[in-house]
Amino acid sequence: MFRHAIAPTRFYTPVSNEIIRHPRLSSDAKCLLLWQLSLPPGADEALSESARRAGIKKTAFGRAKRELLAEGYVHEWRLPGPRGRWSTTQLVSNVPLTDAEALALRDGRGGRENVTPPTDAPPAPGRPTGQAVGRPQENTGENTPHPRATAALTAVSRSERRLRLSARDVRALAPLAAEWFSRGATLAELRDALTSGLPDAVRSPVGLARDRLTRKMPDPAPEPTPPPTPLRSCAGGCGRVFRPVTDEAACRDCRAERAADDAADDASGAIAATRRGMAAIRDILAAQT
Repeated sequence: MFRHAIAPTRFYTPVSNEIIRHPRLSSDAKCLLLWQLSLPPGADEALSESARRAGIKKTAFGRAKRELLAEGYVHEWRLPGPRGRWSTTQLVSNVPLTDAEALALRDGRGGRENVTPPTDAPPAPGRPTGQAVGRPQENTGENTPHPRATAALTAVSRSERRLRLSARDVRALAPLAAEWFSRGATLAELRDALTSGLPDAVRSPVGLARDRLTRKMPDPAPEPTPPPTPLRSCAGGCGRVFRPVTDEAACRDCRAERAADDAADDASGAIAATRRGMAAIRDILAAQT
């Protein structure tokens, strides 16, 4: 594979490989993010307008926007204005930001040290070096001890903006989610437990998720019922087939009949012994007279 690239000297936007190779951002989401980052300083263009100009359709735009919100590249707030009207403020960043970092940038209180505007300086000439650009993406679940749980938590985090979790948060919570699945819970049940009744603002998504996963943990799955004992032909001579409870060889009726016979035999023996004892007593008494 050969590649040829000439570094631009003007009209360019520095973009990290983290964005280009992001495993959870679709091509539309990357296109929308890059379009916004390429706008000149001071440009006030809404995401929807950028999507229109980039040829991104309405449905694809909605999906791309949700992805960017979930990954922390886009933040937005609906704020009350004069006469009861509401306005939407959006922030686009070239690195993922937490809610607190985005809020600090919006309010002019600073943010991440590496959140810097694009520079107008020309790129350095010469051939590219072997230095890595950006940072590798964190594992998304394929090589984790709990891949299903990791994938489930990632899916919930993407779909619910208030419960956005970092890859580190997902790895930390994966054992709890895996225990849910081992107890027979479904993905829908896990999602409902994490997202139902969320407050409007969540200060610590990972803390809230950990609390709900622990507090709402389903009961352990019941032990599997052992298979029934195989049917057996009665050894009592009745010819019937029965299902033994333990290791009995005859059916209930045959066992009851045999027990009655045994009891009768015991009674007959006892009566005979009594009679023999009475006869012996009579003989003794007759001899004394």
